[in-house]
Amino acid sequence: MTPYRYEATGRNRRTLVALVVVWTLILAAIALLDASLILMALIALCTAPALYDLISGRSAGLALASDGLSWFAGRRAGDIAWDKIDHIRLDTRLDFSVRASAVLTSGRKVRVPLEATPPADTFETVLTDRGITVKRHHFSLLG
Repeated sequence: MTPYRYEATGRNRRTLVALVVVWTLILAAIALLDASLILMALIALCTAPALYDLISGRSAGLALASDGLSWFAGRRAGDIAWDKIDHIRLDTRLDFSVRASAVLTSGRKVRVPLEATPPADTFETVLTDRGITVKRHHFSLLG
């Protein structure tokens, strides 16, 4: 089995563009529409996680090797041997993000951190090519 690696970082162009757009809209609302400073500050506060990711440049990733699945995200890390994994479950959430979970043979679910999860279609293809069962669940509220 050829190894597969995925890595991502919070320091990327999409995050920077999103922050610039949101802050520009906030400043425009204050200047042009006389928007409430408290309300705009609350909206700006919602961008704090993205700002933290941009400043820290924290990296995350996932690897598929012959012995198992491993991932890291900031200080968190984990690995699971293939013989303990029954299948990989990919859940599409209402915000269109995809959460990956390794469902163990014991029935327990181990969630892969969102920032360490590769794009869903690519991840599913790579797993299926390796003979790993993948179960997709779209827009489930529980699970």
